[in-house]
Amino acid sequence: MTVRRSAAALATTAVLLGAAAPVALAAPSPSPSAELPAGLYGTTDPTYDGVWRQSLAFLAQKTEQVTPATEAVDWLVGQQCDSGAFTSYRDASKPCDASTVMDTNATAAAVQALYAEGTHREAANNGADWLKSVQNDDGGWGYNPGSPSDANSTGVVVGALAVTGVPIGEVSTDDGKTPYTALQALAIPCGKKDGGAFAYQPGKQGELVANDDASAAAVLGLLGKGMAVNDDNAVKDPACREGDDLTAEESAQNGAHYLAETLAASPHLDQPPMPGAEDSEPQPDFGNTADAVVALAASGHKDKAAASVRWLEKNATTWARQGGPAAIAQLVLAAHATGADAREFGGVDLVRQLNATGPAPAATAVPQPTPTGAQPTSGTSSDDGGLGLWWLIGIGLAFGAGVGFLLSMRRKKQQP
Repeated sequence: MTVRRSAAALATTAVLLGAAAPVALAAPSPSPSAELPAGLYGTTDPTYDGVWRQSLAFLAQKTEQVTPATEAVDWLVGQQCDSGAFTSYRDASKPCDASTVMDTNATAAAVQALYAEGTHREAANNGADWLKSVQNDDGGWGYNPGSPSDANSTGVVVGALAVTGVPIGEVSTDDGKTPYTALQALAIPCGKKDGGAFAYQPGKQGELVANDDASAAAVLGLLGKGMAVNDDNAVKDPACREGDDLTAEESAQNGAHYLAETLAASPHLDQPPMPGAEDSEPQPDFGNTADAVVALAASGHKDKAAASVRWLEKNATTWARQGGPAAIAQLVLAAHATGADAREFGGVDLVRQLNATGPAPAATAVPQPTPTGAQPTSGTSSDDGGLGLWWLIGIGLAFGAGVGFLLSMRRKKQQP
């Protein structure tokens, strides 16, 4: 299985399953600092996912009318290099230089988050400009500038460019290849085994192996959508269309057809057991399932994701709580995309839980239903019951689970 862009989610899944990080894959992880940076979400070592988890937290909060604290926004902006790029995490007291390892995934996530946040769109646009400047010759992007293109990186970069208003079809190489070109080159044709799915990258012999998370990322990329998807897409019947001249929309629909068929057989996606795990059976993949839900909703098939949303409500909230901000945010985004209530998701208020992983939000608007015959009101009480919009201030708890092998998990390329 490919490693998700949201490495925190996968790494935490392994922690919950009691699996040890595989020595052959894991990069050494420094111990979490006793003094984490002010404004950072989560309490685990941010070396490999600091920018990613902060960005997902912002995206999820904005879908739920939460305004992040100024210090949290300032921390994310401070992670940006002068070039416009972001690393996975850096000591912002030192300038970026030739040895700084830029991260396209972190940059794309930060661009989406800062654009949604609204007060730092110049920083978001600078990040988008940098992403355009490191496009590969095949039209896509790899995890780091110059590394081979993959569906996950290309998908999240396309989302960043799209939300900043960049016409994706015009982001082309000298020979006319676009991000759509790169993604469609990873599509498995309909009529073949796993038809409609996408590979993370081609195999050594050019073979394409279906990858669920890559398929979800490719669907969003081909639709030109970011990670935060609204619940406003017309419902369509999934279909897989054959042909050599498919449009980006048609290829996206093929990918959605594959995901719908996969989730029809089981409401959740699986990941293979980690080396050293006592249980040799595949384990539920909560994060990839949430991503697939978002992709289905974005492509007009939220009805095909309904069973998966119910499964996530029943099974994924403990995973999200222990996984920290990125994992909680994935569930919030899945709920938002499908019209589910993130504040009552399997009996859990995911929004409150997410807010508690970072500085107290500047504002939290909680819409309340208005009884028949009553007029909407608003107020500023700290009590979260009643009518109108109530502001909740003062949430400052922090929790999370270990994610020591994040980098290796985000870089892994192919299903076994």
